Amino acid sequence: MDAIVQASDAAEKAQGLPVNSHDEWSPLEEVIVGRLEGAVIPSSHPVVSCNIPGLAARAQALAAGFPYPQILVAPAQRELDGFISLLQSLGVTVRRPDVFDFKRRFGAPGWSSRGFCNACPRDCMLVIGDEIIETPMAWPCRYFETHSYRTLLKDYFRRGARWTAAPRPQLLDQSFDPDFRIPQPGEPVSYILTEFEPLFDSADFFRCGRDIFVIRSNVTNAFGIDWLRRHLGESYRIHEIESRCRTPMHIDTTVLPLGPGRFLVNPEYVDVERLPPIMKKWEILVAPEPDPIEGRLLELTSLCGKWLNMNVLMINEKRVIVDPHHKATMKAMKDWGLEPIPCPFLHYAAFGGSFHCATLDTRRRGGLASWFS
Repeated sequence: MDAIVQASDAAEKAQGLPVNSHDEWSPLEEVIVGRLEGAVIPSSHPVVSCNIPGLAARAQALAAGFPYPQILVAPAQRELDGFISLLQSLGVTVRRPDVFDFKRRFGAPGWSSRGFCNACPRDCMLVIGDEIIETPMAWPCRYFETHSYRTLLKDYFRRGARWTAAPRPQLLDQSFDPDFRIPQPGEPVSYILTEFEPLFDSADFFRCGRDIFVIRSNVTNAFGIDWLRRHLGESYRIHEIESRCRTPMHIDTTVLPLGPGRFLVNPEYVDVERLPPIMKKWEILVAPEPDPIEGRLLELTSLCGKWLNMNVLMINEKRVIVDPHHKATMKAMKDWGLEPIPCPFLHYAAFGGSFHCATLDTRRRGGLASWFS
């Protein structure tokens, strides 16, 4: 109850701020949604290929740097258009990045690359309250991805938001372990990133007010987590969740909150007994296995693996957008007392994610609160 009062009081103070988002479940008012125009298959690099699952990794190695074929773009674009229409029908303001030509080659001292896409704003920007932080991403092909969001970032800043960029990484050979190999089943989790410089994707974090949760992964190192911890200061606590995934990348297929008091966890990637003690104050809900047919389809086309059934978007504490292909997940949400809103989004996986990845919530009605104190 105290946390609800805190959030309510803080929300009153936040009225009129262009950016205000402290958690993953307060009523959604404004969101950035990614684009598919100009998308290019990510360039070949060990930090890219080690995170792409199954047969998709072979296809990526052969087609790296080329535009996505229309056979993948067209159905994903139809789904994206439907998703945007759904959000707008729910009263959510939708903002979009600029169209960008990701075929153009760019570089920095020591390397060059083509781009990728701006389908997943959740990866390259982190919203903490009224601040947007550009993240130091580990994939060279995503080095300048936030440039396609600069029109929005400048607008938010001019209207009062805070705009920060983490240190731009060098991405030299020293940033990557040359001897890295994907661990075999039963072997300890290891990471391709060294601690040469701070690196992190914002999609490896989620927010619960003053408590922020993170996984270390093949795109987020301990140096990056420490940088964010020091940047945010004593007002926030960052808790690391241990992932058992052999190719860890992004927390939103590992753990996500489904409103205050509930965590959705991936039983394959998470040992519930080893969760941070603070998380055990909430109910732990185990995600159902993805539907087998959809899981095989994702393995052929997805950059993300099979657990995208977890990658949902909370509209508020009760309503959640879910892909209806994930029948078991739809049923589970209903059983847990939530209202799942169906929206087909299966083909978007070829571009790096699902609903949570494809969005960056810049305004939610709630304020800053301590949900675990």
